[in-house]
Amino acid sequence: MTPLDLVGRADAVRELISAWDRVPRETTHGGPQTVVITGEAGVGKSRLISAAVDAIRERDASVTVLSASARVHSPAPYDWLAGILSQAPRHDLPVPPEALAWLAQDPDVPRLRYAPDALLRIAVRTVRELVGAGPAVIVVDDLHALDPASVNLVAELAAAPGLPALLLVAGRPAADAAAPELIRLVLARLVGGAHARRVHVGPLSESEVGELLRGRDPQCPAATAAAAHRITAGNPYRLNELIATTDLAALAAPVADPTAADLTARELEVLACLASGMSNKQVARSLGISIRTVGVHVSSLLRKTRSASRTDAALWAVRSQVLADR
Repeated sequence: MTPLDLVGRADAVRELISAWDRVPRETTHGGPQTVVITGEAGVGKSRLISAAVDAIRERDASVTVLSASARVHSPAPYDWLAGILSQAPRHDLPVPPEALAWLAQDPDVPRLRYAPDALLRIAVRTVRELVGAGPAVIVVDDLHALDPASVNLVAELAAAPGLPALLLVAGRPAADAAAPELIRLVLARLVGGAHARRVHVGPLSESEVGELLRGRDPQCPAATAAAAHRITAGNPYRLNELIATTDLAALAAPVADPTAADLTARELEVLACLASGMSNKQVARSLGISIRTVGVHVSSLLRKTRSASRTDAALWAVRSQVLADR
């Protein structure tokens, strides 16, 4: 049986495992098998990778897994590799100690004495040494948030000849990145390789939302699933948040007097955007207004609908049916 948090993702998990099965078990001239996983925030890209890695480890408990993501502090060059090196033994790596200390972001690191191209080659060599004879799984999470040096390293790894590994790269659309043009170029390079494929993770359908809710409550009515889907737009993160904070039995119950809120036409437009799961930035882009103005409208909506959060306001919109004719 598919775990509840993987409802609607079984085919994608199988795709990742299938790519693992194509990784050569000995060094070849070809590059690694590369899978690029894209999707909006909260759709479960990281959970998808975690499920695939768990399945791979069930087959081979000794498999090497190198995994890191963007750091939460101000990004420094090679943050992704520094995250890898913080978990891996380094004393036997045949890499210049000064360069390794710099890549690992060690305290009191010596002044950098390598040209950028030379340091990139050392970074690739470091990953090769960590992979060893392989096969290995290399996980890059939050590509859109990585520093440029890490992004370039990922692109080099995808093209590295003789690297016996499955390279799993996850990230949001390039428009969400700090350097959108760089991410567009690297994504095109990643998916254009001979051993590459792309998996796009979208929102859950209404039937998948219903399947997930019935996994928790077999008696969950279809109206509740439909309301939950409208409120969350099928986004698994928002759905889990809704489940944790809301009485699902009340989702489909109508509001006694929705006209009492007295919403303006613009507030109704903003409410429709909230009900579809948009962020303030997305609302501003959709309606052609500033993010500050969106914030003013959201505050007014919360007050008028007596909602404690954006999720509550979206729930109010579904239950009141004020958007039914829009």
